[in-house]
Amino acid sequence: MIVSDTHANWHALEAVLAHAEGRFDQIVCCGDLVGYNAQPARVVEWTRANSAHTIRGNHDKVVAGLESLDWFNDIAQSAARWTIHQLTRCQIEYLRELQKGPLHLEEFHMWHGSPRDEDEYITNAREAAPCFSYFVLPLAFFGHTHLQGGFFSRHGRIGVIPAVRKGRDEAVIELQPDTLYLVNPGSVGQPRDGDARAAYAVYDSRQRIVTLRRVEYPVQQSAQEIRQAHLPDVLAFRLFQGL
Repeated sequence: MIVSDTHANWHALEAVLAHAEGRFDQIVCCGDLVGYNAQPARVVEWTRANSAHTIRGNHDKVVAGLESLDWFNDIAQSAARWTIHQLTRCQIEYLRELQKGPLHLEEFHMWHGSPRDEDEYITNAREAAPCFSYFVLPLAFFGHTHLQGGFFSRHGRIGVIPAVRKGRDEAVIELQPDTLYLVNPGSVGQPRDGDARAAYAVYDSRQRIVTLRRVEYPVQQSAQEIRQAHLPDVLAFRLFQGL
């Protein structure tokens, strides 16, 4: 199971785990455990205990003190400052020690933004095209954009992998020979593709299939916790919109 951008949204993560029903051998995470939502400690502890491979995201770096808050807008800065005070020294140290992408595993690559720059946003085919020159394996997972889907390269042609359609809960990608795949599982904790449902992916290496998935979660609970924590109201509002 591949998760990314959980962003301290425990209710979304819990729904993803229930939806997956344990039908996976391993969990990996493409970064951004913290930021925006109100349960950073719980999400960090779960990730530390359950994710076999986790790479850092930009919010993880800022909260861990590895990067300046100045890179963030006012809303993200407010959430990061609040988050720092919710974590123990041990949890901060865990974030500080997370690996920098790209990470090369046996079956696929992982990075947060891109293989060139962990903070680069890959949102369209033009931006995705240079990434494929870094591939050694035919499959990579990334996050950062909060946009489920991705891109493929076949004989020099770049194509788009769409997100799960509204009204459905999954989309299957059958990996083809002579094709490179750059897949974003989407954001667990703060989707930005117009679909408020939590997003994740499952990769079956034997059948050569990647399944993108979406699942409803109690958005109202996450939004209420944001308000109770006195985080910016917009962070609660955008959860309902998937923006």
